[in-house]
Amino acid sequence: MQVIFDFLRKISGGKLTQKQVSAANQVIANTTGSMVANMLGIAVDEISVSNQGVDLICDFEGKRLAAYDDGVGVWTIGFGTTIYPNGIKVKKGDTCTLDQAKLYMAHDLKKFEQAVNGAVNIPLNQNQFDALVSLAYNIGTGAFNKSTLVKKLNAGDIRGAAYQFDVWINAGGKRMQGLVNRRAREKALFLS
Repeated sequence: MQVIFDFLRKISGGKLTQKQVSAANQVIANTTGSMVANMLGIAVDEISVSNQGVDLICDFEGKRLAAYDDGVGVWTIGFGTTIYPNGIKVKKGDTCTLDQAKLYMAHDLKKFEQAVNGAVNIPLNQNQFDALVSLAYNIGTGAFNKSTLVKKLNAGDIRGAAYQFDVWINAGGKRMQGLVNRRAREKALFLS
């Protein structure tokens, strides 16, 4: 949270004592970085998924212009959309155009970008962010926010967080090779 310490240095006249650094670290340890930034009135730049990240998600989600059951009873359309921007769930028999599918995905991505930006309180590089958005896109924001991966990441355990990708390989209680493949690519991207 370099931005926070830069701000604190600025308001304290350029330098921080060890006592001030320790106090700031304690506050940061007990709250998320974005909460601290908000308390201090600092605008924190949020990361957006890159074209590489979008391509990764599209490769695994595939493009389907007619609604399909994702294998565990969730109706899906386009590039993995399960709920339209108007809040209505995708249902059997729905169809869309390619342009609509792209619009649905753009809408969905914002939700998952916000989830990653909100849950993770350490700086991420673009590859890490893209991998996390892909994971969240697939497992949902609730599961992502509560995951051990996020806990390990926020504790600074990057390697431990990376190994948590391997946990998310089941759907409907069954190991799925497609998820094994997806997690391996997400993990490799995260570590690059």
